[in-house]
Amino acid sequence: MEKENSIKLFEEKKIRSVWDETEEEWYFSLVDVVGVLTDSANPTDYLKKLRKRDTLLGNYIGTNCPQVAMLTETGKQRKTLAANTEQLFRVIQSIPSKKAEPFKLWLAEIAKLRIDQLQDPELSIEQAMTDYKRLGYSDNWINQRLKSIEIRKALTDEWKRLGLKEGIEFAILTDVIYKTWAGKTTKEYKKYKGLKKENLRDNMTNKELVLNMLAELSTKEISETTNPESLPEHENVARRGGNIAKEARLRLEAETGKEVVSPLNAKSIRAIDEKKKGLQKDEK
Repeated sequence: MEKENSIKLFEEKKIRSVWDETEEEWYFSLVDVVGVLTDSANPTDYLKKLRKRDTLLGNYIGTNCPQVAMLTETGKQRKTLAANTEQLFRVIQSIPSKKAEPFKLWLAEIAKLRIDQLQDPELSIEQAMTDYKRLGYSDNWINQRLKSIEIRKALTDEWKRLGLKEGIEFAILTDVIYKTWAGKTTKEYKKYKGLKKENLRDNMTNKELVLNMLAELSTKEISETTNPESLPEHENVARRGGNIAKEARLRLEAETGKEVVSPLNAKSIRAIDEKKKGLQKDEK
């Protein structure tokens, strides 16, 4: 079951959510929703009391609302009580709040937006650009990142075509690609950048993104030509694809005297971009 963690904002308040690709449903943290609607200092306790007071609601939540892994404030995955759009409408009916109606409209819009994005991929790209700009990334970096998403999807589609299992096998091959061109596994690469749960590609420099794209594009092209069957054969293809990027990395490092694989992460990348903007303004 493929899931995508996300944070939604309602009146500037965060609501954790997960997109379940298999069910094509958003699942929202019930505790976060209760906190937004009630402004309670302890939404977890409020939800417990609500379930005890309204036995029908309590039974409904217990029967229909699953525990879904979501990110905590500390960046760790923890299971929390969640509800899809239909289930949330039922829960909201039992919460006395002036925000209930605008929240329902917001919820319906979130659901509609995702459906529209599935039908028109350009909308997903526009949303991604908006999100990255809000986080402070430069336009140049954003363009590279969006291209890397496209190339990564093409590679995973190729792996799916050949019957590889999402999850462990995808992770194994990704590690092979990284280790080959960058000299580090995913875990080692993230540690080098000082990351924990953060997305590695969201913390790559432009040079790293370009070379990783070359490695993944090369792997896909070789796979399409050779049609590997076993996992060892796929690993060999991943190494061959990664080697193409490795050769480019070594050549670039030899020409410039600068290492490509960098400890810089998103915060430091954005800080450098801001400093450059400041210098450009001073020069004017």
